[in-house]
Amino acid sequence: MAAETILIKVLSVAPDHPMAHHLLGSAQILTNRAAQGITECERALALDRNLAGAHAQIGLAKYSIGQGEETEAHVQEALRLSPRDGSVAAWTIYVGLAKLQGNADEAAVTWFRRSIEVNRNIPLAHFFLAAALALLSRLGEARAAALTGLALDPSFTIRRFRINASSDNPTYLGRRERICDGMRLAGVPEG
Repeated sequence: MAAETILIKVLSVAPDHPMAHHLLGSAQILTNRAAQGITECERALALDRNLAGAHAQIGLAKYSIGQGEETEAHVQEALRLSPRDGSVAAWTIYVGLAKLQGNADEAAVTWFRRSIEVNRNIPLAHFFLAAALALLSRLGEARAAALTGLALDPSFTIRRFRINASSDNPTYLGRRERICDGMRLAGVPEG
């Protein structure tokens, strides 16, 4: 990954650059290296404890290794530090996914709706909301959320969602299938 190579070069020149550690950690988390990513984000926080994005990325990493019950605390710290951050919509999605992972579907609905309130143009928030609503047997609302997501991203399919898993952790993958089941019930195309 070109970005990762650049970040490693930056850190070779400026090893105590908190944002570079945060961004490197984020890249690692999104490429199936959550443990390494957590370490990089923790290093970033050791250098700058107010780096909200690093807190949120640790929350995402916890979700991707099947420890979603730890996600909310990390995201809440990010929200406390930067409540108007441009990434709030993404951060709230992380918590919603973690709630789905833990079968707390009603709480997931709340978090996905919060994400949509912040930025209604993120298709995944609508698809995840649709899945959570469908898992709660609220199929009319679920189908409406799925249609909104498809209006924003007409090429989205459950197959594409499966292919783009950011982790091979068995717990993560197993619980992710539940999201696919919800999306299927909501009418998201299989692909």
